Amino acid sequence: MVPAGIAEVEALIPEACTLIKLPTVQELRDKNLFVDTDLETMYLRHVRKNFDLKAIKQNAGRLAYDAMYGAGQNAVRKLLPRSLFLHCDWNPGMHGQAPEPIHRNLLLLSETVRKNPKIVAGLANDGDADRIGMYDEDGNFVDSHHLLLILLLYLYKYKEMRGKVVFTFSVTDKMKKMAEMFGLPYEITAVGFKYIAEIMTKEDVLVGGEESGGLAVKGHIPERDGIWMGLLVLEFMAKTGKTVKGLVQEVYDTVGAFAFERDDLHIREEQKQAVIAACKARQYKSFGNYAIKGMEDQDGWKFLLGDEKWVMIRASGTEPVLRVYAQGPDLAECRRMLDATRAAIL
Repeated sequence: MVPAGIAEVEALIPEACTLIKLPTVQELRDKNLFVDTDLETMYLRHVRKNFDLKAIKQNAGRLAYDAMYGAGQNAVRKLLPRSLFLHCDWNPGMHGQAPEPIHRNLLLLSETVRKNPKIVAGLANDGDADRIGMYDEDGNFVDSHHLLLILLLYLYKYKEMRGKVVFTFSVTDKMKKMAEMFGLPYEITAVGFKYIAEIMTKEDVLVGGEESGGLAVKGHIPERDGIWMGLLVLEFMAKTGKTVKGLVQEVYDTVGAFAFERDDLHIREEQKQAVIAACKARQYKSFGNYAIKGMEDQDGWKFLLGDEKWVMIRASGTEPVLRVYAQGPDLAECRRMLDATRAAIL
């Protein structure tokens, strides 16, 4: 829901609530207030109308799919039945596994892809299947930053689609670079997909996305859909004959190579507030050997370190953690940047 819609609902909540007896489903049916709708069939029909599934099945290769015990398992079973399925049983507790599609939660998927030469890619969705995680043919995690760039490249260059590019403040600035290269308008929002969704309902947006795996594209709904995004990447592979690594390389050939990493610091509240205060006061001049050459503070604090390297510090809006992000030329450099930042702020 967009911010304006959330505020509208919140305004309807009374200060004092009283218990009421809710009608049963049968009572609602009797009054024609409850309608059964087969949304899954509607979704599958929509997918089959918009994707070349035949080409994907013939040319993209076999997929390993991790539903993380969530809602994506039925649809992917029906759309790509030859896939190797992981964590596709129903378990409301998800066996204690956090259903966030990031690498530390997907080690089995990574290992499965790496050890099976017949598997060309790994796809994962979170519990409600609106977010995406992917692996290349070697079992290497492909983060949302790279996936956003892959989607923008495919839609603009190969499908010849146009529109605005919208992404959150924590996303790689390579998105800005690619949008400028393609002559597309772009907008950077605060962190949270709700800001992207609001723009998509009002403007012609080609690609929108956030760092945590929520991506959206033109021609679908103004909302995240991890299955749809995965199918777009597979279709890109099928149409070009390229592997996931090949798609990433085409992105690098276009905007330059980069890596991205994030630490979630579980620290005491007083420590977190001290770091935030120091950021607001612009007290940090360097992080170890990394001199700070500029700063942006749209939503959090992004410290520019030169040569397209930066570190960002932001308190999570949904968890009791301090998030520290880093963009650098490779993962090893990102790790050094994060370690230096942690040492400086704590």
